[in-house]
Amino acid sequence: MNLPSTTAHLHPEELISSNRFGTFFGVTQQVFDTVWKNLTNSAGNSVAYVSMEIGADPDVFHPLKDLLEQQNISESSDPKLNALLQKYLYGPRKIPNYSGGLGVLAGDTLKSFADTHIPALAISLLYREGYFSQIVDSKVGQIDHATCWTPEGTPTLFQLRDPQSPDQPLTIAIPFYNGQHKPTLIKAQVWMKMEIAGRLDYFVPEFLLDYSLPDAPVWIRESAHQLYNAKSIIIKANQRRMLGSAILPLLDSLGFTCGTIHLNEQHGVTVSLHLILQELQNTFGETFPETITDDDVLAAAERVSHKIVYTIHTPVKAGHDRFARDVYSAISHKAFQRILNLLAHDEETIHEYNFTAMAMRINRAINSVSRLHRDVTKKQFPAFSHKIKAITNGVHHLTWISENRACCFDQTPSLQNWRDDPGCFVSTPNHELPLLASALQDAWNRDNRLLIGYINAMLRSHREEMVETWIDPPNYLSSLPESDWLQPGVFTIGFARRFSTYKRADLIFDDIGRLSDILIKNNWPVNFLFAGKAHPADEPGKYVLKLILDNQEELYQRSNGLGKLIFIPGYDMHVAKLMVAGVHAWLNSPKRPLEASGTSGMKAAMNGVPNISIMDGWWVEGYHDGQTGWKFGYEGPVDDADLSEDPDALLYSEDASAFYELLPSVLGMFYAQPQQYLARALNNLRLNIPIFNTHRMAAEYIEQYGLQLDPQTQDTIDRFRSLYQSEQSLG
Repeated sequence: MNLPSTTAHLHPEELISSNRFGTFFGVTQQVFDTVWKNLTNSAGNSVAYVSMEIGADPDVFHPLKDLLEQQNISESSDPKLNALLQKYLYGPRKIPNYSGGLGVLAGDTLKSFADTHIPALAISLLYREGYFSQIVDSKVGQIDHATCWTPEGTPTLFQLRDPQSPDQPLTIAIPFYNGQHKPTLIKAQVWMKMEIAGRLDYFVPEFLLDYSLPDAPVWIRESAHQLYNAKSIIIKANQRRMLGSAILPLLDSLGFTCGTIHLNEQHGVTVSLHLILQELQNTFGETFPETITDDDVLAAAERVSHKIVYTIHTPVKAGHDRFARDVYSAISHKAFQRILNLLAHDEETIHEYNFTAMAMRINRAINSVSRLHRDVTKKQFPAFSHKIKAITNGVHHLTWISENRACCFDQTPSLQNWRDDPGCFVSTPNHELPLLASALQDAWNRDNRLLIGYINAMLRSHREEMVETWIDPPNYLSSLPESDWLQPGVFTIGFARRFSTYKRADLIFDDIGRLSDILIKNNWPVNFLFAGKAHPADEPGKYVLKLILDNQEELYQRSNGLGKLIFIPGYDMHVAKLMVAGVHAWLNSPKRPLEASGTSGMKAAMNGVPNISIMDGWWVEGYHDGQTGWKFGYEGPVDDADLSEDPDALLYSEDASAFYELLPSVLGMFYAQPQQYLARALNNLRLNIPIFNTHRMAAEYIEQYGLQLDPQTQDTIDRFRSLYQSEQSLG
């Protein structure tokens, strides 16, 4: 991607910076010092963004690598600089510490914070085995195995050093109360990932706590290796404690003074317990457990709540952490248990602590991730309805707009500032539309060829693996002649997200005969591309994935080869970027209203790709009366909605039938009226890019944080906030 001219004068040696915690590469010393000063100022005018997972692989957004390549810089005679260059240019490009949309949203948010110069930092965990790596076998389905990666060699990732012993890693001590009054102190090392702004003029530090140390107790080591390890409820609880309990020690060790802690979901909510504990100790002294009343605890929680902002991401029950009281009693302080009894009680199950309920109670602001999700959340948590506001999710446009689309926008006079201002698409003048339409179509064709080429190469690789390994290829087409594989220009529909029952990945194959008849009747070829992972412990989700594999041959045979269903294993951000730019339509088929937001469809819209979706999550706001895509399926009011994931309540036949009724009009437009189809793509640029970007979303968060910004930054934030106001009625 072409970089802004303001970075052209930078030389690699200018991008080395340092402080007492180490040496870093990516921004100038002046920029580094500015960021650190903002985070350590005595006014506490900054925010700590806490997320269990953060997805920001440097193979999809890499402004520093772009600068080095554009200036044809690949080595240096300075050994120190040369080592940094080799790492950035040739190091591994994956940081697999995310499972899907929640983590990728976190990464996109931090990039927009960096682009807009927001004083923020992020806190998460470093998982030595990442999430999990996916192998897919046509007979077995998903096979999970540990991810191998090397944080030491990964660009943008630096291990902090101990200021007292610079040759040693920084180690912090985190308190864990395992049924004892005095804590056990557990050590963790600290890594910093730099989320660097597109102009290289700011960054947001993301701190990853690494508990996988040789002398760590077994219960820590087994919890530290893999994200969302679900082998036991204790491991699950420990992972949440490892995140929440580390926040205050980390901030203290680094000298940061954040006035706001933003919980991206409730996984880190145990920080609230530690803050309340501090309040009680400061007010009543070390003997407070014997003297305090329940009112004292509630008063301390009220004071702490002014420091917390909370984002809830799902109405699905499995997404809300609950722990049996007797289990949690064994791993917590007696004072914690008292706090939990008052603030984490579960209205439905009295013998459990509900951490979502606790997060709902201890905060100064709660936001949902779409307008519809706001209304669902108010229904689920009526006691807090007055606090729940909508801030609709977005995606980082600089990450998800393809290189070919970027070149297209660069050639359009009114879009010259699109990198800095995604709102500029609103005002594209009519006289530029023919030029933009032609350039967009060319870019789309190139991206489609890239995607089809990737898939055909994958099919070839799978065929070879069939001979060399025990894996049966996950795609039926691998067994057919290459002449029967995918061809560019054929209508291609994409679906990629976590495999969970409510997302209904297999919905459109509910009646393969009816689907095949539609294709045969009009001789319409269609490629169906699917990707995504099921959580290793989610057997129903794995079953849905296996159904996709099992439908491939039947669809191909019954449609006379017109319908080709492909599964792409190993879904990650790189695959996602190929898909959202290379398909012709993006499919989303959840049971309404269980999809709180969904961001994959936004990424497609960033490239002009129309959506075909149930009216759920963000699509209720992005549909624009059909100007940007199509809707199908149940559209009933929230008050009447059934939030059950029971198989009998998933509305398969009704919503699948609605899809089959819609499909002929979509395919007819694509094949017979391409200009009308392209008009919908242009409408996505004009109507959806300005709304569903994380610059706008970040601006809405800034309003909740109450930060005091310099006039220029405040003007930028005000401009983005003016693009869209999430907190409106659905009418």
